[in-house]
Formats: sequence, structure tokens, C-alpha cells
Amino acid sequence: MRVAHLVAPHRFNLVSGQIENPGPGEVQVRVKMVGVCGSDLHNFSEGSVGDAPALFPMVLGHEPSGMVVATGPGVSGWSPGDRAALEPAIYCYHCEYCRSGRHNVCNHIRFLSQPGDPGFFRDLVNLPAANLLPLPPELDLREATLFEPLAVILHSMKLAEPRLGDTAAVFGAGPIGLLTVAILKLSGVRVWAVEPVTHRRELAKKMGADATIDPSAIDTVRQILTDTGQRGVDFAIDCAAKGGSLDQAAGAIRRAGRVVVTGIPSEVRPEFDFHTLRRKEAALLSVRRSNHESEQALDLIKNHRALFAPMLTHTRPIEDIEKAFFLLERYDDGVGKLIISLG
Repeated sequence: MRVAHLVAPHRFNLVSGQIENPGPGEVQVRVKMVGVCGSDLHNFSEGSVGDAPALFPMVLGHEPSGMVVATGPGVSGWSPGDRAALEPAIYCYHCEYCRSGRHNVCNHIRFLSQPGDPGFFRDLVNLPAANLLPLPPELDLREATLFEPLAVILHSMKLAEPRLGDTAAVFGAGPIGLLTVAILKLSGVRVWAVEPVTHRRELAKKMGADATIDPSAIDTVRQILTDTGQRGVDFAIDCAAKGGSLDQAAGAIRRAGRVVVTGIPSEVRPEFDFHTLRRKEAALLSVRRSNHESEQALDLIKNHRALFAPMLTHTRPIEDIEKAFFLLERYDDGVGKLIISLG
């Protein structure tokens, strides 16, 4: 089978690999489509994700969909040819956090695409049967790749707690920011999208943003305060985590507001203006992946296909994976969400 190894920053090698038959309780899946996540791009561009260094060679990709090839002993309910979304997180289900329903912070979590746990930029993978979600017949395999990042957004909403009529600022209009805008609009929130790249601001409008701001051209905080009568927005969601976005988020929220950080800073020790948050008695909340929101995410994609369609701009074959990552890194060709196809 083909396996795309990231062997150094900015360098992929496509190699031939082997896979064993599925074991007890496992399903073997042929991976068909994989969305490229911002964390994949961090590893490609910087050789790390925040304070977590890459370990080369490594297999990235954790937004997959595919088709069942075979089942291991003890597996029922799945047959060859069945289509599935593939959950990349494998939990222990017995630690303190799993037992309390906080699986996303499991003590023994394995997240496929981290060093030591190969991801899905490969033709075949064996997964626990519980990690497969049946695809609604309305969805194609390309659309289905949105389930994993959308589940992260749904988890972030539990922290942001949007209410009908709220106001919010979303910093960054990459795929995570675009999905955030879409879900906030479905929740009845008025949304400002803050993004320096022109075509991404246009995508944010298509996803429902009420207003967009170019932070390289105007004072973002001043503009949001002006638009809200100096009150500030109820909450901000930082999907960029760079270029001073966290400080801008803190400045843009009202007193007793909330800042939710979905993006991952590149810095090992990020700096930010704590005192602005302190004076407002504002909450600063971080997001760690998702926590069993994947089924809800698939339902939303199925029921709102037209809403999510504009962000799916590019598909590239795995043979061109290195070129595809360079396209993303440079924001070329109006790229929004890029999907790697394994055919």
C-alpha cells in the first residue's frame, strides 16, 4: 500500500508499506479521502505543533473517510464496501477522565497522526470497530471528511455557550474558523470574522459572517467596539492563535465575556496580555479536540450540505501531497479546505 511519510519540514516521500490482517474487534478500511488540518500544516511548515515536535518520518492526516475492506474476529455490523467516517482518537475507556465522560483528555489516548501513531495518509488502516461511523447515503466521501474538524467546533461551542442574539468575533478564517462561523450562524449569533487573507474573508461571508475585518488594514478592536457601541462582543473564538489574535480577542470582548482558543500557537511559550482579561473578569478557555461530537457533526453536514460546500475548494491526489501542502502554506489559488484523495 502507499504511505505518505513526512520525512522533514517541507518534504514528503511516498513509499510502499505493509499492513497486517485486522485483529479481534478491528475493521480494515481503505482510506479514500483525508482533509488536511492546520496541525498537519504546522508539522509540515515548522516541524512541530506548538510545543510538540514532529518525529520523522511520520504519517499525518486525521480527517478521514473510507470503505470497509475486511473485518476481524468478533466484529459485526460492518461488511466490505460499507462507507464510513473514521474517528482518529482511540480512548482507554477506564481512566478517571474517560469514566467521567471527558474522553478527549483521556490519560492514555492514542491519536492517529501523532508521532508513534501513524495517521491516514496511507491506503489501508486497521481500526477498532467503535471508531467507524456509518455515512449517511446523502454524503459523499469528500464531504464526510469535514466531520472531524466540525466535531472540534461543536465541542468548542460547549465552552463558548452561544445564545440566540449573542455577538461573537472569530479570529482566523481558515477551515476551523469557517466552520466556527457556520455553526455560530446556525446558533443565531451575529459574527465578525477577522482574517488578513482576502479570499478567506470572502469565504467567511459565504459561510455566513455578518461582517469581515482585515486586521492588517484597520484596528480590529477599535472597529468591533465601534460596531457594538463600545460594549464589545459577548465572546471571541481564536482560531488563528497568531499575529496578536489572542490580545485582539481579549480587547474585543465585553466585560465578563469569554475567549475560546481553538487554534494552536506556534510558540512553545505564547505571550498575551493577561491584564486585559483580568480587568474584565473574562474567561479564557482552551479546546482539546472533540468529545464524541462526531455523530452530531455528520448529521449537520448531511442537513446543511449547501452551507458547508463553499469551503471545500480543492482536492489533490496523494501523489501530489507535497505540492498540496505548499499550496496551503502559501494561501495560493483561493484555497479553503483541501482534501487529499487516495483514489
